[in-house]
Amino acid sequence: QVQLVESGGGLVQAGGSLRLSCVASGSIFSFNAMGWYRQAPGKQRELVARITSDGSTNYADTVKGRFTISRENGKNTVYLQMNSLKPEDTNVYYCNANLRRALKLTPDDYWGQGTQVTVSS
Repeated sequence: QVQLVESGGGLVQAGGSLRLSCVASGSIFSFNAMGWYRQAPGKQRELVARITSDGSTNYADTVKGRFTISRENGKNTVYLQMNSLKPEDTNVYYCNANLRRALKLTPDDYWGQGTQVTVSS
């Protein structure tokens, strides 16, 4: 079993900052990538930021220059530093990990339960 547990969401005023954390635990052999997605009610889940095992990152255009994704490999943890937050960043943020479990040859996607980020104007 693999679990992803997110933390760090909350309510912040526009222009403020939050840092999301996601810890992966379980029988993990290796990571291909970890990332953050967000989903507003009635809309599709969209990529916010992603970091691969070699440290390459990519971001949604709407968050470039404001959000930074990073990893702490030894702790199976990924962070999302969110600065200059805007009301339109209000969403449920989900952690994703594409990883190989021990004794399994192919990778799978795993998701956290989501954490609410609300930005007031």
